[in-house]
Amino acid sequence: VTGAGGSIGSELVRQIAHYGPKKLIMLDMSEFNLYSIDMELRKSAPGLALASMAGSVCDAGLLDRLFRRHPVQVLFHAAAYKHVPIMEDNVAVCVHNNVVGTARLADKAQECGVERFVLISSDKAVRPTSVMGATKRLAEEIVQNRRNNGPPCFVTVRFGNVLGSSGSVIPLFKEQIRRGGPVTVTSPNMTRFFMSIPEAVDLVLQAGVGGNNGDIMVLEMGETVRIADMARRLIELSGLRAGEDIEIAYTGIRPGEKEFEELMTEDENVVRTPYEKIWVIQKKPGEGAQPLDIESLSRLAETGDESALRAELARLIPDATLGKGGRGA
Repeated sequence: VTGAGGSIGSELVRQIAHYGPKKLIMLDMSEFNLYSIDMELRKSAPGLALASMAGSVCDAGLLDRLFRRHPVQVLFHAAAYKHVPIMEDNVAVCVHNNVVGTARLADKAQECGVERFVLISSDKAVRPTSVMGATKRLAEEIVQNRRNNGPPCFVTVRFGNVLGSSGSVIPLFKEQIRRGGPVTVTSPNMTRFFMSIPEAVDLVLQAGVGGNNGDIMVLEMGETVRIADMARRLIELSGLRAGEDIEIAYTGIRPGEKEFEELMTEDENVVRTPYEKIWVIQKKPGEGAQPLDIESLSRLAETGDESALRAELARLIPDATLGKGGRGA
């Protein structure tokens, strides 16, 4: 599991540990997050063979050592930079980690005989308006473009926001209420899909195991939720009144953000699977896309030329709408 110390990654390893794998290998850039989940699993699953490796999926030497030491059958790729506004200011590192890193990992998985490769994607990959969303869309295409080249079986799982993740609005709202307000909401019309982390990961495991080579599996997230309504409800649950005890302040949509998210587009033929709450896209979104030259993109990311990178992302993804980015945009 890459990104094993993150919100999704850590829940993945918890649920995978429950099934008693022969060995569980965890990779994460954050030493503290890796240490935390390592200590947790050594207490909750003392008999589990566990390997914790600190580092990045972009580190070719690290990947060589990892796959040499630990033969891998199933790989869950959850490592990614995900915070939309921050990545608008860090285009090069976002492209390098989310796109180039995914390609390097997929190459190594093919080279080392991994049987199944599951990419964790995002609703922000659909008609992306942000650098983060654009990089996740390219990560999907990287995985899809390898589907005819033999093992692994490449599967993508796409879903929306999860409750309680790092960067989630709910802990922020609770802290703002504790301080007496205001509770800050970007737009009165902002809506998002939400699902609990354990439920999302349970569906990821089902989709990852049940998906066919090249499938993009979409999790059914239910109805969208208005962020402003969520803020009001949290204020009420705290025994206070919105607009009287605690103000709600609208701060404006930040660079790269959408007012609403989509899990699919009308030209993606999505059908039900035998699994509850899991759909599959039959028409491959990578079809008709511009050819993706990873080495060229990697060299461009190394230059740090963010304007050129934005232009290249826009060229590669015809339905993307990418602004100039930055906090002042």
